[in-house]
Amino acid sequence: MTRGTTNPNRLRRMDRWIAATHGAELRRAADPLAIDLGYGAAPWTAVELLGRLRTVAPRARVVGVEIEPERVAAARPYERDGLVFRHGGFEIPVAGRPLLVRAANVLRQYDEDQVAAVWERLCARLAPAGAGSRGGLLVEGTCDEIGRRHVWVALGPEGPRTVTFATRLGSLERPSHLAERLPKALIHRNVPGEPVHAFLRDFDRAWAAAAPYASYGARQRWLRTVRDLTADWPVTDSPARWRQGEVTVAWGALAPRG
Repeated sequence: MTRGTTNPNRLRRMDRWIAATHGAELRRAADPLAIDLGYGAAPWTAVELLGRLRTVAPRARVVGVEIEPERVAAARPYERDGLVFRHGGFEIPVAGRPLLVRAANVLRQYDEDQVAAVWERLCARLAPAGAGSRGGLLVEGTCDEIGRRHVWVALGPEGPRTVTFATRLGSLERPSHLAERLPKALIHRNVPGEPVHAFLRDFDRAWAAAAPYASYGARQRWLRTVRDLTADWPVTDSPARWRQGEVTVAWGALAPRG
């Protein structure tokens, strides 16, 4: 069981990214089922996920899953069309294969060597890839209490795909401050010799070099910083996402060594 702390809008950055990058898959699906795994002591994140997904996929439905029965009972009064709550864990107690599993602030309490097995188990529950579809998506990551800083890994049925760093730009002193929100698979790898450490080092250097752009605002400085990063790192998204205070990098470039 997680600590259960949650706040309204805590996962808004992750939700916006999911809607933008996975919305087409949800619209095309016969059953656009999403799971909010480990939603916590209050149901706000599941309620908000449904609303945000339905802006891009009107038939989307959300199942909130919690391992603590008392939390499920407390959430039941918030059930509505397209939103239900279930008792369970990594087995994901629903019929069929979900097109989305969101697990935010869940794995931080686990040991690093347990993460791969959990990822494998959850990815095995995703909708498979098929004609014109990459299949379901697992989004697993960590954010601060009010959602200003967030880092997540996106995985498909085949395994990890990307890592996304997202922040409220006005609160950011330097990109490496996002390190405290690295997911469990990466947070202990922010040491010399590991790719994620090299990435954050280069991120800080590019941020410092882009300091003159700060006179035009934090967003312009971030845009210039990320554009410079693309020279050495496989950034997979476009300026449309960078403007949101995001940057997404191919998993293989940041994956732990050994």
